[in-house]
Amino acid sequence: MARVAVEGNLTQISQMLRDNGYQVVELGNWQNPVDAVVITGQDVNVLSDQSKTITGAPVINANGMTAQEVFHAVHVRLSPTRHH
Repeated sequence: MARVAVEGNLTQISQMLRDNGYQVVELGNWQNPVDAVVITGQDVNVLSDQSKTITGAPVINANGMTAQEVFHAVHVRLSPTRHH
């Protein structure tokens, strides 16, 4: 199961990811590496303390996106096959 770190205020996105089989952890509150990170983009330095943990994980800026759009972006980036 893919692990996705999500900013705490993105509750609809967290729920949609959980409902679709992703393990969701709150951004900055995890101990193990994650497969993707979802942020609002409001604080550019939000990832500074976690940079070692998320090296290589795609970061998705959810600013201006619906929960469905963010879910699709996460799914596409973490899918083993290519999507368009």
